[in-house]
Amino acid sequence: MAAYLIFQRDKTTDPAELKTYSGLAGATMASHKATPHVVYGRHEVLEGAEVEGVVVLSFPTMEEARAWYDSPAYTAARQHRFKGAEYRVVLVQGL
Repeated sequence: MAAYLIFQRDKTTDPAELKTYSGLAGATMASHKATPHVVYGRHEVLEGAEVEGVVVLSFPTMEEARAWYDSPAYTAARQHRFKGAEYRVVLVQGL
């Protein structure tokens, strides 16, 4: 069953670290079955606190999503995301 990783950027804290992350993150998906659906496109918050941006990636299964998220390449890249911004990330199973 499909799974979705939803990244919500709440606040940028270090633009240089976020730029480094952006340069590394995309390449980490090359050997994984990830499909980007939303990558910081125009958005409108209808409820809750404002967000700076949203990314939605789909994977064939939750296990494959976790395999990418926990991969050595993405683990190294996400350290820059942790230093560069405040995010919320949710893994959710689709229908």
